[in-house]
Amino acid sequence: MDKDVSGPRIVVGVDGSRSSYAALRWAVRYAGLVGGTVDAVAVWELPGLYGWSAPAVDMDVDEDETRQKVTRELTDVLGEDATDTVRTHVVHGNAADVLLRAAEGAEVLVVGSRGRGGFARALLGSVSQHVSQHASCPVVIVRAEPS
Repeated sequence: MDKDVSGPRIVVGVDGSRSSYAALRWAVRYAGLVGGTVDAVAVWELPGLYGWSAPAVDMDVDEDETRQKVTRELTDVLGEDATDTVRTHVVHGNAADVLLRAAEGAEVLVVGSRGRGGFARALLGSVSQHVSQHASCPVVIVRAEPS
């Protein structure tokens, strides 16, 4: 990821969840306040890839599909004009590890939290919990607005 940018760099994880959309909106607003740039990072991982019986897949097709989906989601969440202010990165790997690497040298890492109703609402998702404990920069965890 290009780390030579002017102004603060805000990294946000996007995964198609409502909480990641809220995190994306937060990151864009914050970048506007501090004169920063936003790197939206989408991570894709093939289920079963690491097992001995992994299905035959075309990794280029999966990456292209993920990239197209992220572009559509950014447009849906931010509007057509705002997507020009966000740099998108589609990376293959473990979500927490990819986000931690992407956040090196960043002003802040923004992620959504997928806690589900009741007691689970008090809990963080595994990715948000992991990055909050290991990031080299501040981490902002954003919850989706209640429906």
